[in-house]
Amino acid sequence: MSFAAWASVVVFAAAYLLIATEWVHRIKAAVGGALLLLVIGATDGEHAFFSRDSGIDWSVIFLLIGMMLIVAVLRRTGIFDYLAIWSAKRARGRPFRLMVLLVVVTAVASALLDNVTTVLLIAPVTFLVCDRLGTNPVPFLIAEVMASNIGGTATLVGDPPNIIIASRGGLSFNDFLQHLAPLVVLLMVVFVGLCRLLFRSSFAYHGERVAAVMALRERDAIRDRRLLVTSLAVLAVVLAAFVLHTVLHLEPAVVAITGGLVLLAASRLDAEEIARDVEWPTLLFFAGLFVMVGALVTTGVIDRVGQAASEAIGGRLLLASMVLLWASAGLSAIVDNIPYVATMAPVVSELVHAHAGTGDGRVLWWSLALGADLGGNATAIGASANVVMLGLAERAGRPISFWEFTKYGLVVAFVTVAVSMPYLWLRYFAFA
Repeated sequence: MSFAAWASVVVFAAAYLLIATEWVHRIKAAVGGALLLLVIGATDGEHAFFSRDSGIDWSVIFLLIGMMLIVAVLRRTGIFDYLAIWSAKRARGRPFRLMVLLVVVTAVASALLDNVTTVLLIAPVTFLVCDRLGTNPVPFLIAEVMASNIGGTATLVGDPPNIIIASRGGLSFNDFLQHLAPLVVLLMVVFVGLCRLLFRSSFAYHGERVAAVMALRERDAIRDRRLLVTSLAVLAVVLAAFVLHTVLHLEPAVVAITGGLVLLAASRLDAEEIARDVEWPTLLFFAGLFVMVGALVTTGVIDRVGQAASEAIGGRLLLASMVLLWASAGLSAIVDNIPYVATMAPVVSELVHAHAGTGDGRVLWWSLALGADLGGNATAIGASANVVMLGLAERAGRPISFWEFTKYGLVVAFVTVAVSMPYLWLRYFAFA
């Protein structure tokens, strides 16, 4: 490999080590690594800022900005307080029941929207309901973001990597529903059981706090009904456009930023005050991460890995699907799954063509989707939703460390990927 390739590997590994050990704040590590790679020439401004394949994914950045603006306006209506009281009363104040309710809602919403949007909407509710019940919100936040990654696997719009896979593989919304949704239902049942085991020490019941919440009226939490109606109308249009984006030919990022700016204008709120609610540090972290991974793409490091895997697998479709599943899970735990899938999609496309005469080669697309989406749960930076949730927790004064997330994430990722193996084998090989 060239000097630039080796430099990209070393800088990325060093930045990842700093993020994992928290010796340096993750934003400083990511941005510092990106700047170093730009200075030494491992990547350049053209690739870092303007390349769709090896630079900052501006569609993700503007999607987040748009949804953060919508959430910032919604927060001022009191709707999150309303939902917090409603969910606490439905769960009768029992923390585990509440967690099950929140993770199921999160998973379903993530299948219809995208997981980042769902996390932005569910996190404020979680902070409020846990505060009302005197419960630590961190286990709930971790469980919710993992549920969002699992639920988002079910549909084309549920997780950003799925959009990339659908585009490259010529797959439709219904293809994802037919092939992945049944497995996701099973995975959610398994995940709820894991939540009971992993977070069992966090389900303390505080009778006095519960009694106080049960006495509250949800409707009293709404502070601005006119703004609430306007906000929900804009949100409904944005969500409908997300689901219909393949028909409307509008990118989710365009829909989100348009919705956010329209709602900001219609709300008549102070724009500077709303802008302060946007998670700018999280967006900066994403930018740094995209540039570092882009340098690995530009210098050919990830391409070499893909070619080596393709040569090692040969013409064995079952082996190819299982290796791709686990390799994608492992690599998506290390790098954000959006740039990973963008890089691997051309490699998988070649593998699908190579196996065209040996069975349903599309199983490789499902292996890639499952590995990338489920493997993203393994670490705090494995998926975009994870990074966003950590930023929200830090801003709320309840920071979640890299290892606090990862000690649960590794278990969830391993179990869900392991459950996916027999599903792929039974559906595409044993009973094909």
